[in-house]
Amino acid sequence: MKIYSALQIGDYHTNHCEDYLFIDSLGKNKYVAAVMDGCTMGTDSYLASTLTGKLLRKIVKSRNYKDLYTVTPVADTPEVIVKSVLAELFRELAAVKNQLLLDQDELLTTLMLLLADKEKNEGFVLVIGDGLVCINGQVRVFDHDNKPDYIGFHLGKDFEEWYAGHFQKLHFHNIADISIATDGIELFTRVTEQQLDVVDPVDFLVRDTEDVAKDDMLELKLKKLDHQFGMRPGDDLAIIRIINNIP
Repeated sequence: MKIYSALQIGDYHTNHCEDYLFIDSLGKNKYVAAVMDGCTMGTDSYLASTLTGKLLRKIVKSRNYKDLYTVTPVADTPEVIVKSVLAELFRELAAVKNQLLLDQDELLTTLMLLLADKEKNEGFVLVIGDGLVCINGQVRVFDHDNKPDYIGFHLGKDFEEWYAGHFQKLHFHNIADISIATDGIELFTRVTEQQLDVVDPVDFLVRDTEDVAKDDMLELKLKKLDHQFGMRPGDDLAIIRIINNIP
């Protein structure tokens, strides 16, 4: 199982990249991946996405340390693990909000949180807000039609009640090729008037296997989209792709 990632500021943004990504292992055979997209209309929206990523890193590392001293770790399902990590993330964000006296509009970020279990060959994705998920070639787009959803809207709610009513959840099995990406993946624009080859950026990034042997495959693809096809993302882009059983 190989994991690729790329993070790129959009052409329409000049000061900060408001997207962020996180990848880490959880135990021996599980991987946690997340992409976040800060709200452009929020205050210092790069802070919300970055802070979310840093807190996820803290949570996962803490769990790995605890597992070192656990004789028989609990064999939870991918959804149970994601739900548990998310609940802890909400508590951590609420605590930081209180400590720093942050307003709600300073904690507006989307979140796509994925857990892949290599041993069981299954996984789970939870999406808060917009984004794109590709599971073994099948693309699913989450779009709130200009009525965005962000973590900051839910920190004061009862977590169990909120989770039960949240339906942007995907289970998957037989892991072959899985991608998660912020909505910047759908906002590529032409940056040259020259007649260059035509390509679908989404297909090129989440289905095409060119350069799969290289660790920086996604970064290379972004460069090719720019220099070979004359296309760059207008909005920030964070993307993670997991490919299993590479020849």
